[in-house]
Amino acid sequence: MQPRNMSMSGVVDLAAVKAAQEAKAKAEQARAQAARQGGGTGAVSPADLVIDVDEAGFERDVLQRSTEVPVVIDFWAEWCQPCKQLSPVLERLAVEYNGRFLLAKIDVDANQLLMQQFGVQGIPAVFAVVAGQALPLFQGAAGEAQIRQTLDQLVQVAEERFGLTGLTVDPEAEPGGAPAAAPARPAGPHDAALEAAVRALDAGDLGGAIQAYKNVLSDDPGNMEAKLGLAQAELLQRVQGLDPQLVRKEAAEKPGDVQAQTAAADLDLAGGHVEDAFGRLIDTVRRTSGDDRNAVRVRLLELFEVVGAEDPRVIAARRALARALF
Repeated sequence: MQPRNMSMSGVVDLAAVKAAQEAKAKAEQARAQAARQGGGTGAVSPADLVIDVDEAGFERDVLQRSTEVPVVIDFWAEWCQPCKQLSPVLERLAVEYNGRFLLAKIDVDANQLLMQQFGVQGIPAVFAVVAGQALPLFQGAAGEAQIRQTLDQLVQVAEERFGLTGLTVDPEAEPGGAPAAAPARPAGPHDAALEAAVRALDAGDLGGAIQAYKNVLSDDPGNMEAKLGLAQAELLQRVQGLDPQLVRKEAAEKPGDVQAQTAAADLDLAGGHVEDAFGRLIDTVRRTSGDDRNAVRVRLLELFEVVGAEDPRVIAARRALARALF
């Protein structure tokens, strides 16, 4: 079964803010229901934080669960020696992180389709799915310090961007118990404004959504959800009404034209061609100077915001931009 809303093929989900709000709402509903039922009933045991997943159960065990808790996927095989070093570390950390993420183990020999759908080129390979959105974490053997740093970033993004605070873990719970939601948290000071921005996006009112996100950022400049939403809404506004064939023709004919190249890069990104968009603008930085170069650099930084600072493609492009500038 095809994983939905996957970003592994390079597609940027321009509805990520909406997905974040939906995931946040589901989490809040689950917490409210758990509170009505007396809270702690149904808490998972530490053993339930590590699960084996196959193609038949992928939607239930990974996609659906990812609306409650970040799901880390460990692609492994019995014959893979590095897997035998990495997997026990991930399993131990899943228990140590006490419900902040769920570890799903996928045997690639028995689940070739999932391996292909995630674009796994070699194992061990570790991915995450958060609110139905997939992202690569690392491939090959990794040190525990690096793994911890990656997991810390993952759970932070899951909570700040999607409102996922993890599972309640009861050390005395029987394995196989149903997951319980974390305790309810108070509504944030900007939740109403963020919801208004999402409603504006749904209605096609890009200007209204942009203004709503700017209002949040004027009070809270570090609000990650508003930053992401603003970057994506502005991208949608820029590509609205563009003629893709004309834009790409002008970009091909005018490699040094800033307006032509930034418009083409916007279309690249909106179409899911992340590396193409980044590469196009980095090449344009190399060809330009002065105000033109700065305009391209600023647009590239805006596109970084759309994809997310933690994305490996953004990290690689930042290094390439630094080399082009200096």
